Amino acid sequence: MPSQQAEALSLHHDRIRRRGVQPVVYWVTRAILQPAIAIWFRLSRAGREHIPAHGGVILAANHRSFLDPFAIGCCLRRPVYFVAKRELFSNRLVGWFLNCLGAFPVRRGESDEDCMATARMLLERGEAVLIFPEGTRIRSGSVGRAKRGVGRLALETGVPVVPIAVFGSDRARRGLLFRPVKVKLRFGRPLTYPRVGTPSAHLAGEVTARIWPCVALQWEWLGGLPPLRKAAVVGAGSMGTAVAELLARAGLEVQLGCRTAAQAAQLAADGFNQRYLPGVALPAGLAVGPVDAIEFRGVDLVVLAVPSRDLPAAVANVGSRIGDRSAVLVLSKGVVAPLGTLPTRYVAERVRARAVAALGGPSHAGEAVAAGASVVLAAEDPHLRTQLGDAFADAGLDVVRTDDVAGTEFAGCAKNVAALAAAAAAPRGLNAAGAVAGRVFAEVHALALAEGARSETFVGLAGTGDLVATALAEGSRNRRAGELLGRGLGREEVGALVGQAAEALDTVPLLASLMSERRREAPAVAGLAELVEGRIDPEEWVAGVCAPRKAARAA
Repeated sequence: MPSQQAEALSLHHDRIRRRGVQPVVYWVTRAILQPAIAIWFRLSRAGREHIPAHGGVILAANHRSFLDPFAIGCCLRRPVYFVAKRELFSNRLVGWFLNCLGAFPVRRGESDEDCMATARMLLERGEAVLIFPEGTRIRSGSVGRAKRGVGRLALETGVPVVPIAVFGSDRARRGLLFRPVKVKLRFGRPLTYPRVGTPSAHLAGEVTARIWPCVALQWEWLGGLPPLRKAAVVGAGSMGTAVAELLARAGLEVQLGCRTAAQAAQLAADGFNQRYLPGVALPAGLAVGPVDAIEFRGVDLVVLAVPSRDLPAAVANVGSRIGDRSAVLVLSKGVVAPLGTLPTRYVAERVRARAVAALGGPSHAGEAVAAGASVVLAAEDPHLRTQLGDAFADAGLDVVRTDDVAGTEFAGCAKNVAALAAAAAAPRGLNAAGAVAGRVFAEVHALALAEGARSETFVGLAGTGDLVATALAEGSRNRRAGELLGRGLGREEVGALVGQAAEALDTVPLLASLMSERRREAPAVAGLAELVEGRIDPEEWVAGVCAPRKAARAA
């Protein structure tokens, strides 16, 4: 069977090499499609004068939709040959029709010498060949990464390369419906490179690295989403420092914002964050300074790495300085006073950012930098999920992407308060610790579902995974706070001894208040709130939560 498929693909290549387009089929189809596309999609075309009227030319474009080859083809007065995934040629009739229109197959994700040979032959014959250097459709985010094949082809043939951006075509189709959205194209000035008989992979990659930014420039000119280039991290605690390190590792230009100039000067002088992340050297390109010195309007990504109780102050300080083209990533795990608002919701209501995301999952700061981590990136905006997910993946993290923002944030609350509860009850026995943790976790889970979260988020990394990591971590602030509560210490004493913000101490009373307002029965969380606020002692709380429950009588 594989040999038959290979033979069929070879026939398609051979037909294009020998015959080219089928004139009758091509020009009749074009006569129908060109006015339809131009009118229905209100096609906007800028820079068509940059396309050579004669001779071989490589058209290098970003790829968002199946519509792209046809939209670009409408801009030339001669046939355009283009690559299409080989799966489209599995049907003989479809394959023949695509061949007639100038398409030839490519094996995506691997080196395809047949495809390169066909493209090279067409270019040497003086044809226009459309290449999508990304290798596949990129449906969200900014433009993808280019593979070096376009650079190799430019060097082997010596023909000019015209960079092209296509914008809006990804919104043209929903299921079987074609919506009348506006599609815009922009053609850049042609780029030429000296002909090289057998270019090395390195040289082809270097040429591609010069072609692709020109495509990205046209894309951004049309209003396309720019890539994440600059980031500012507000908060130089353990997680803020770790995320700054990871983003710098992913290739972003990162500024780490400290509370004071003195703290910034200390970090810059030491080269590491001795208090919050000892033993982890700051990367050479990381700029450290006070938050007030950061120019946020020139930043693509703002990371708010502060405890939930400090989030209102941070937003009040920097929120008005964040531009509407910037995205925000919130690292706070908890809810925000006085109403128990989820952190991303609180930020989105007060900042003009284009999108807001949350980061969840088991991600101990030191381990994340040294050995990687599995994290959950939650954002309703698919473009931000793509961009940030790719950045963290480049930094060496295993990233699960989801649009369940509420679920991810409530799961972070649940794991913190459950870990606090388990540690506080542990002196009364492991059974008691497991019982109170399970009941607290279940009550927060029920609240989250009522607020629109999904159950699968809680049983995954954001909930169960993070709970296990927090409960086992010897350095966990929430676990330590629970241990101190279990010994009978008050909230203020616990906070002083822990030294850093244990977000569960602030979260529990707010969650209890929110559950009461929503009229949800939550005796475990309510009792834990009384313990945190010093109204009952640990024994009374554990006894109340673990007391035998009478079965409800049957009607």
